[in-house]
Amino acid sequence: QVQLVESGGGLVQAGGSLRLSCAASRSIFSSNTMAWYRQAPGKQRELVARITTGRSTNYANSVKGRFTISKDNAKNTVYLQMTGLKPDDTAVYYCNSVPSVYTWGQGTQVTVSS
Repeated sequence: QVQLVESGGGLVQAGGSLRLSCAASRSIFSSNTMAWYRQAPGKQRELVARITTGRSTNYANSVKGRFTISKDNAKNTVYLQMTGLKPDDTAVYYCNSVPSVYTWGQGTQVTVSS
């Protein structure tokens, strides 16, 4: 069973930056499109960024131009660089494949203060 472990969240002021990491317990990134998802309180989980096996990327309109997804297949790790953070970015952030076939990790909390 693959384990996904997210890290790097925290409390940041609006306009700040964070870099999230997601480590997989075994090699899955070379055979799956991977994505970062987020879930804000009282809202459904949404996909915010994805990266294909060929490293093509796309983003939700709400984060386009501010977030960058990348991956290191050798380290079994996918990253999300977040800049220009807004209070609306406050959520628990998760990684998973697209579609999400692996057990969800615990996520990492991102809180953006105004």
